[in-house]
Amino acid sequence: MIRLLSALVFFTATVLLFAPAELVAGNQAGLTDADRGRSLFEDFDERRRAITYETSVMEMRIIDRRERVRSRTMRTWNYAGAEATRSLTMFEAPADVRGTGLLTLEENGTETQLLYLPAIGRVQTVSGSQRAERFLGSDFTFEDLGNQNPDEFDFEILTDTDTELKIKAVPKRESQYAWIHFILDPQRMVLLQADYFNEAGERFKELTASDYEQVREGIWRPGTMIMRDLEAGRRTEIKWQERVFDEPIPDRFFTERQLQRGLQ
Repeated sequence: MIRLLSALVFFTATVLLFAPAELVAGNQAGLTDADRGRSLFEDFDERRRAITYETSVMEMRIIDRRERVRSRTMRTWNYAGAEATRSLTMFEAPADVRGTGLLTLEENGTETQLLYLPAIGRVQTVSGSQRAERFLGSDFTFEDLGNQNPDEFDFEILTDTDTELKIKAVPKRESQYAWIHFILDPQRMVLLQADYFNEAGERFKELTASDYEQVREGIWRPGTMIMRDLEAGRRTEIKWQERVFDEPIPDRFFTERQLQRGLQ
């Protein structure tokens, strides 16, 4: 989720991954602003995809304007390959959402999201018009939980300093967002904040990521992500409780059959 968590992430991202900063700068000399923005975003995206297998347990807390809280526990299985990415999210608790699952598959730039609701008993494909809908009542939408492929955006660098890198990303395909500002830490190339704007130029959603831990040289993972709906005055918090890296996940986990079987 992110995707969630991706997707929540959550809410979950080529070039010169471990190169010294001065080498990166040298290779970007002569690029247009748009090309350099894309190159930097690809670097960020590659670091997000740097670990092939990742399994995690997370707590999701949905908090309304009156600070009332609904808590949920979910498990995720993620695979990031050279040509494809796969992510399965399953809810464990509470009982009314247990067994609900979201399977996201991306291959050759084409993404498919499949949703399973136990009450309905069948797998549904998330259509383009449904991508702006809230995922299980949270402040993450299906679009937020999808893969943010660099090919799907036009980029512009807004801020480029030693402490902050802000990139404007304009979606090329149908989206609930007119544009997004990704604010990155240029030293670690991790996301600090994402601001989401509508067609009127109003910032109506905000995602923040914090509590980063270095899990491999040059690779960091957040411990907390918060998506805020600025118009509704509500938010969804995701906190990681467990993580397992590099333990192979069977291909069968990323199938419709496993999505329907759930947590058996």
